[in-house]
Formats: sequence, C-alpha cells, structure tokens
Amino acid sequence: MVETLFEDIFRVDQLDPDGKKFDKVNRIEARSDQFDMYMQLDVNTDVYPMHVGEKFMMVLATTLNLDGTPDSGFFSPGGRKSLADKFDYVMHGKLYRINEEGSGANVKADIYVSFGGLLMLLRGDPSIAAKFELDQRLFILMRKVDKA
Repeated sequence: MVETLFEDIFRVDQLDPDGKKFDKVNRIEARSDQFDMYMQLDVNTDVYPMHVGEKFMMVLATTLNLDGTPDSGFFSPGGRKSLADKFDYVMHGKLYRINEEGSGANVKADIYVSFGGLLMLLRGDPSIAAKFELDQRLFILMRKVDKA
C-alpha cells in the first residue's frame, strides 16, 4: 500500500493574490480543513481550472506505485494501475527548501516544492514538515470534492 506524506482537503480562498503573471497559470491560495495548513500553488488552468470557493483533496506522495515501491523516475504507459488513477491533476517535482519561522507555540514550517517551475508553498505545523526531506522528489495529486 502506498504511503502518503500529506493528505488534506483544501478550500481555494483567492486566485492570483499578487496579480496575474502568466496566461495559463493561476496561483491559488488555499487553507486546509483538518491540519489548518496554508498553501500557495501554481496550477496550469488550461488543464485544471480552479475557482474561489472550490474544495479539493491534495495528496503529497513519493511514488505513484500502489504497492509503495519507489518511483523509477520514468513514465511507462500501460495498463498498470497507479495512485494517479484516483486523481484529476498530478504533477511531479522536487522539494527545494524547508524552513521554520516564529517561536514557541507560533512556530510554522514552510515547505517549498517546484513542479517544473510551477511552485508550491505549504505552511503550517512543524511536525508535518518533519516527514519531508530536502531534495526529495514528490508527486502532488489533486481532485475536486463537493462543496458540502
């Protein structure tokens, strides 16, 4: 069974908070339900349009193989089932920075991942950041959920 590093439901709070930079990319700001994590994520809107108020499940995993075996790093099309089959939008990237800010009970960890130039910032509980490693290759998997 594949083990995920992080999984939660997010709600899109804002699109392009610093203004639109690219025609086919939106930077979304979202907050998660369960872990109260803050996220900024660049999304290719031609492939996966996002709107304020939408909820989506987001998963971070090191492999798409359902048996949990490490990812080979190569895409091999075929009939093999993968974790990606359960999601609508998948990107592969590399974690390039982890840092902590604040002190005492107000400490927040920041995780930065680049998915081929589309960036993600995930900010929140430092215990969640402890699961990640610098230069780790990650998959982000997303699918929209009902607004209920």
